[in-house]
Amino acid sequence: MSAALLLGPAMIAAADVARPPLAPAQPQSGAYHTGQAQSLTEKLPGGATTKSLSASPGAFASSAANLAFDDKMTFALGRAIFRKLWVSSPSSTTASDGLGPLYNARSCQRCHINNGRGRPPEGPHDSSVSLFLRLSIPIDKDADPELLRRRGVIPEPVYGTQLQTFAVPGMAAEGQLQVSYAEKRVELSGGEEAWLRTPSYRILAPAYGPLHPELQMSARIAPAMAGLGLLEQINDADILSLADPDDSDGDGISGRPNHVWDQALQATRLGRFGWKAGNPSLAQQNSSALQSDIGIGNPLFPIASGDCSPRQTACTEAPNGNTPGQDGLEASQQMLDWLLFYSQHLAVAPRPTAADPEVLAGQALFNKAGCATCHQPHFVTAENPQLPALSRQSIWPYSDLLLHDMGAGLADERAEFAASGREWRTAPLWGIGQAEAVNGHSYFLHDGRARNLLEAVLWHGGEARAAREQVVTMPAAQRTQLIRFLESL
Repeated sequence: MSAALLLGPAMIAAADVARPPLAPAQPQSGAYHTGQAQSLTEKLPGGATTKSLSASPGAFASSAANLAFDDKMTFALGRAIFRKLWVSSPSSTTASDGLGPLYNARSCQRCHINNGRGRPPEGPHDSSVSLFLRLSIPIDKDADPELLRRRGVIPEPVYGTQLQTFAVPGMAAEGQLQVSYAEKRVELSGGEEAWLRTPSYRILAPAYGPLHPELQMSARIAPAMAGLGLLEQINDADILSLADPDDSDGDGISGRPNHVWDQALQATRLGRFGWKAGNPSLAQQNSSALQSDIGIGNPLFPIASGDCSPRQTACTEAPNGNTPGQDGLEASQQMLDWLLFYSQHLAVAPRPTAADPEVLAGQALFNKAGCATCHQPHFVTAENPQLPALSRQSIWPYSDLLLHDMGAGLADERAEFAASGREWRTAPLWGIGQAEAVNGHSYFLHDGRARNLLEAVLWHGGEARAAREQVVTMPAAQRTQLIRFLESL
C-alpha cells in the first residue's frame, strides 16, 4: 500500500526517507528497581518518551517525545492505518476493503477513541461499540488439545470467540449485546457510602441458531493505548522475578504469569497484553484485533472471514478483500509494520502534580495498603537497538503484568490459557487520571462497571481484599488523598 493512498501527495517525499520499522526483537537485558530514591522522579512516567501535554482529548495521541525525526513519518503512516475506515468487499478501494463479513467496528479508532479506554453503552440507544463480548464453552476431556494450546479457549461452536454485533450488507449480525445492572450499597468509614453496580449480559436475537447451553461470556472494554511499546520492552525476567504463584512469602499475593501462544514464533511465550495477558506481543495484539474485531485478514491471522466459524457458511463464502497489492491478503505486512510502530510509540502523558503534598500522602497510603505489591510502580526497559526511543527508559506503569485472583465479584469464570476464571492481569495505572479528559467518561475495570476510581478500588477482592478493606476503614480524608494520588497518574 503506498503512502500516497494514506497521506496524499504532499507527504510522499517525507515517506520516501522514513526508516521502515524493524521487527521488534526480544529485549536482551533490563533491570527492575523498587524503593527508588526521591531523585528518580515520577513526573515523567514514560521516561524520555513522555510528551508534555496538558490534560486534553489529545493527551494519548502524540508520538514519543524522543522519537527520531526520520521515524515521525512512519508513525504518521501507522496512525493512518489506525484511523482507516474499512469497507466491505468487493470495492473499488482495494487498499481499504475486506471489512467483516461480521464485525464489531470499522476501524481501530472506533473502539480506542483518542487512543483512550472504551466504555459500556449508556442505555439501549447508545451507539458505543467499545464493549466486546468474548465467547467460549467449558473445557472438557474431549477438547482438542492443539486448538486449546493455540487459542487458549474452546470457541462457541457456531458463534466463535467473540459476538459480532454488525454485518456487511446482505448478512445478519450475530446478535446484540444487552447490559443491565443491579446496584449494591457499600458502607465506608465516617458515615460515607458507595454504590457498586453488578453487570448482567444477554445476547438478544442470535441470528445463527441457539447458543451453546454452557456458553461462557466475558465482557471487555477497549484499553488505553499509551505506553504499550514500553511495556513490551520490559524484560521477561523482570516480570517473572515478581511472580509468586505459591505465595511463598506469605503476603497473600500470588502473582502468576500467563503463558500463551505466539503465532509468529509458533511457540509458547509470556503473555503481557490484554485483560488476561492473552497476547505475547503488540504485533499479535494488533493482528488478532484486526481479524476478530474488524474481520481483516493479515499475515499472522490470514483468514479473511475473521471470527466466522465453519458453520457460518454464508460468512466464510462471502467476497473478501484479498488483493495482490496487499500480499494476497486484506492487510499487508507493510501495513501491519506501520500500525505496530505507531502503537509502540504512543507517548505516556506526564504527571505534573506528582510532588503535590496531598498526592504524596495518597501515594503513601497506596503503598501502606499493599496496592503497590501488584501495581508495581517502576521498571527500566531493556536495551533494544531496533527501538532506540524505548530502550533503557525508567518507567512508572504501576503494574506487574501478572495474573491475580481478584475474587468472585470480578470473576468471569472463563479461563484463557493459564488464566483462571477469577484471574486478571494487573492493569497499568499510568494515564488513568487523564481518562475523563481523553474520553469524556470515568468508567474503569475490564468491563467498565466502575463509574469512578473509588468504585474500581471497592470491586477488588481475592488477593486484593485486604487492601480493599484498608480503604473501606481508613478515615474519609485519607480516602480522598488516595483518590487524589490515583487521579495524578
